[in-house]
Amino acid sequence: MQKQDIKPYYDIVIIGAGVGGLTAAALLSKAGLSVCVLEKEPHAGGYLAGFRRKDFRFDTAIHWLNQYAPDGMVCRLFDVLGNDYPVAVPQQRIRRYVGDSFDYLLTNNPDEWRDQLIAEFPEDKKGIEQFFKAAKRLGRSFKNFSSVFRSEETMTAYERLKNKFRLLDFALPFIPFIRYSGEKGLKKGLKRFFKNEALHRIFTSETELLSCLVPIGWAYYGDFQSPPKGGGQVIPEWLQHIVEYYDNPVYFKCKVNKVLVENNTCQGVEFEHRGNIHTVNCKYVIAACDVETLYEKMLPAAAVPDKLKKKLRKAELYSSSVTISIALDCPAEELGFNEELVHIASEQVTYDEHHNGDPATSEISILAPSVRDKSLAPHGMGTLTLFMPAFMEYENNWFTGRDENGNYIRGEEYKKLKNDIAEVIIARVDATVAPGLRSHIMFYDVATPVTHWRYTGNKNGTMMGAKPGKENMQSKIAHYRTPVKNLLLGGHWAELGGGVPIAVKAGANATLLVLQKENPVLFQRLAAYMDATIDLQQLSFHGACKQYNNSWQQAPTPAQKLAARIESGGDCSNREMA
Repeated sequence: MQKQDIKPYYDIVIIGAGVGGLTAAALLSKAGLSVCVLEKEPHAGGYLAGFRRKDFRFDTAIHWLNQYAPDGMVCRLFDVLGNDYPVAVPQQRIRRYVGDSFDYLLTNNPDEWRDQLIAEFPEDKKGIEQFFKAAKRLGRSFKNFSSVFRSEETMTAYERLKNKFRLLDFALPFIPFIRYSGEKGLKKGLKRFFKNEALHRIFTSETELLSCLVPIGWAYYGDFQSPPKGGGQVIPEWLQHIVEYYDNPVYFKCKVNKVLVENNTCQGVEFEHRGNIHTVNCKYVIAACDVETLYEKMLPAAAVPDKLKKKLRKAELYSSSVTISIALDCPAEELGFNEELVHIASEQVTYDEHHNGDPATSEISILAPSVRDKSLAPHGMGTLTLFMPAFMEYENNWFTGRDENGNYIRGEEYKKLKNDIAEVIIARVDATVAPGLRSHIMFYDVATPVTHWRYTGNKNGTMMGAKPGKENMQSKIAHYRTPVKNLLLGGHWAELGGGVPIAVKAGANATLLVLQKENPVLFQRLAAYMDATIDLQQLSFHGACKQYNNSWQQAPTPAQKLAARIESGGDCSNREMA
């Protein structure tokens, strides 16, 4: 980016080029507004950015996708933008539960697992049937999730009243199970269905009853999708293409230091790029970044009430993770992996030991992305991704210190700790589900909560932000409108929960709040479309701006480039390592 490229004014500046920020940027660009996206990393995507090592592409963040089927809310919003968006792949094999005494597979036909459990535990037949019926009811609610897609902050008083009934209808199947959380709550909840302790042990590492039921519910309604071909990073790449198609810029390596405020109204941003300070004025700022960083570092101290900042500091967050990205010298199928997520949990350890970040006891999740997508690894090779819940405070913040700017200082102790933990996790996977794994590893890369914090800025490296739950709801942690006029949240901090659907939802609702003032007619149409009261043809952005020509072309992956070089007889001896 050259200084002369930066315009002095845009209608909207968006902080963060993750899925939430880019969804807002693409929708607002299509609506004919001038948009500037500022991203501190050298590429778009946030947690979906992934990375390359040699000729492998690693898709590090997506365990699975929801609401990405043709009738899901993600695709319905992407349909507004164009017809060329990356298409997700429906899953058939969904989740494998592995313990010391069991090994079960959940597929897109959950009744198969239900019948298997009934055959093994006939004395619990009635409870098993009730368990799967309850899961199916939850899945039906999620199937209709688009009915509660709009934020109440975009609604009139009358619409909010009607929305209460929709929310109630959505939430009713969940209400009987909400209170069953924590060690005692989970045990009590499972006892509602199962007498045999062996059935309890299948869910030994879950933190609440709903987390046992919901995956089965999603499976009943086909709401598990694998990332599109090329990995999750192609989603932000497509969104970035659309923003730039409308001649709006996405700038990288731009660290926003200040949101400029005058008379409690947002005026623009000040950011740093390659050591130079730039100022851009605008009417709106959409912050698709960490909310505490926004409130406590980017804004004047008095701009946000201390009460709100204290609530955010105490918010219950999702954990971070240790993520191990592995390059294999063989296809992952040869080690027994398929498309499903494999979840390992020992029945011999305590409830707390599953979640305390100790690699010797913690639950572990395993994905084999190259089974789902052959373009991620060179021919005859494969990739694995291992996940373990982890926390920033582990071992004194992973044996790091802090510099004068608050950045973590990573020394040899840090490097040794993360690699020691990786070796323990790899050994457990080798011993439990993939004998011989260690001998097939070409190299691996380890990310810790410190890594996730560095690349996303999210507090404590949390993977999905604030958890849904009673305390966060009562504290009103999730919000779009901030105490500063025309400063909106537009990433997953605007909602409770996380993942691609929540990020898309946040970007779409932030868009609505801008259009509500800037283009009331288009606001009404987009709101009606999100409420499913009009269809895509009736929405029509025609007249707001030039129409998108579906011109995105997906770039080949490193493995595909390698295959092309081999086919053409090119020299492949010097493989670039990004």
